[in-house]
Amino acid sequence: MAVGWDAAAVVAQWPGLPPLAGDTSADACVVGLGASGLAAVEALCGRGLSVVGVDAGRVAAGAAGRNGGFLLGGPEPPLHDAVAAWGPTAVELYRETLAEIDTLEATLPPGVLRRTGSLRLAGLPGPAVDDVEEAAREREAVDCAAHAAALREHGIAVETYDGDLGCGIFLPDDAAVNPAVRALSIAARLEHRAALHEHTPVLRVEAGTVTTTRGVVRAPVIIVAVDGRLDQLLPQLAGRVRTARLQMLATAPTAPRLDCPVYGRWGYDYAQQGADGRLYVGGGRDLFADAEWTHATDPTPQVQEWIERVAARMAGGPVAVQDRWAASVGFTDDARALCVRVDDGVVAIGGYSGTGNLVGPVAARAAVAYATDGTVPPPYFES
Repeated sequence: MAVGWDAAAVVAQWPGLPPLAGDTSADACVVGLGASGLAAVEALCGRGLSVVGVDAGRVAAGAAGRNGGFLLGGPEPPLHDAVAAWGPTAVELYRETLAEIDTLEATLPPGVLRRTGSLRLAGLPGPAVDDVEEAAREREAVDCAAHAAALREHGIAVETYDGDLGCGIFLPDDAAVNPAVRALSIAARLEHRAALHEHTPVLRVEAGTVTTTRGVVRAPVIIVAVDGRLDQLLPQLAGRVRTARLQMLATAPTAPRLDCPVYGRWGYDYAQQGADGRLYVGGGRDLFADAEWTHATDPTPQVQEWIERVAARMAGGPVAVQDRWAASVGFTDDARALCVRVDDGVVAIGGYSGTGNLVGPVAARAAVAYATDGTVPPPYFES
């Protein structure tokens, strides 16, 4: 099903990649062709290895192409919280993700990545609807200040924001992208260097073997780059990663209002406005958490109703919804992504806690080094 981001010409005109046509072998196999899987393919090719990559559907048809399109430096927790939980290694990850934005900017086709910065608001735009929201906004304003202080302490750019959308902090190094266009552009660059196959669901992953519905791939190095439903594909990771549903919608074009990706209410609600004026809006998972810990990917009325209200506040007035969708992502208890060896020659990555756009490729390169050289992943990953 086409969703909001898929209206872009690069997506609508994507010719597709052939499904796997029977048994094959290679030096390495990558399972999952989203942002992290494609980064793993590129890293493996860069080492001179032959690579087969498979995806259950179209490249980035899952969360990799159906997220908010935010390219935000750092992990899921704000830097001060990440440092408190993980120590200085959280700053190392932050710098790696900023470097990833630079890499994407240099390698993607012109105009795909927009170096807009991002805006973290205390709460949502517009007046608080009641005293409860006002109190929550005040608490988040204090947290925004602590977030900014941690960034400044480590020499990372940040500015105080007090403007039409509310109060918060502006992070000028961040960027925006259509996530589907980003992934398909990378796949197009790699399809002549690796054997990439869409519509090839994986049934089982074992040492040296990836069994799919269309044949068996034999490879001594296997990278499983699946985020949502990773606990289903690799049951041995159940308890270490948990799948959640993230929901979004896209509106009809509205008046220009968001110059950059905007997130608020502790990051649970977020929006980006495209060049065509459409708003791409998500959130509300925390308000219905019990229902959203699920492998299902159908939008639900209660979450969509909330997101529609968020969209109206982001737009500063009523909106007309054109598309609704949902996708699966993986979460870990402490928000550290996984980069774990699960069998001989098999390394799995995932559990990005909603930040796979940049953390995923960083994890992918760590996974390739782990699987090929035995290099232990950095401590900002759970290994």
